[in-house]
Amino acid sequence: MKTNDKSLIYSLLIFIIVVIINYLLFNSFLPCIFHKITGFYCPGCGVTRMLISIFKLEFYQAFRYNVYLFILLIITIVYQIIKLITYKLLTKKIRLNNYIYILLLMTTIAFGILRNLPNFSYLIPTVVK
Repeated sequence: MKTNDKSLIYSLLIFIIVVIINYLLFNSFLPCIFHKITGFYCPGCGVTRMLISIFKLEFYQAFRYNVYLFILLIITIVYQIIKLITYKLLTKKIRLNNYIYILLLMTTIAFGILRNLPNFSYLIPTVVK
């Protein structure tokens, strides 16, 4: 694993730990600055609540908080497992094409726009309980 990959993983783990500690100590979530300023939902709104719901094994609730990133998380986990198996069995590295990154950027922007349109209000972070 490259140093950059390790740094990214460590940064994500530290962020997740901070979010969990914030939730456990103060029973609140980190606010979305974009939503506070503009009133619109960004593509990442609901991620903190989604992660906490996943840790509580409330997968449907996690799905309702952020549909796009929940599905993207599942795809990423499957991709990493396939990548690991391929590397261990065939000693061959799998690399994503640059078009995949462009597609991810475009779908993220589209999701951010759609979740703010009245006809797609079901995409906003929703509490199911």
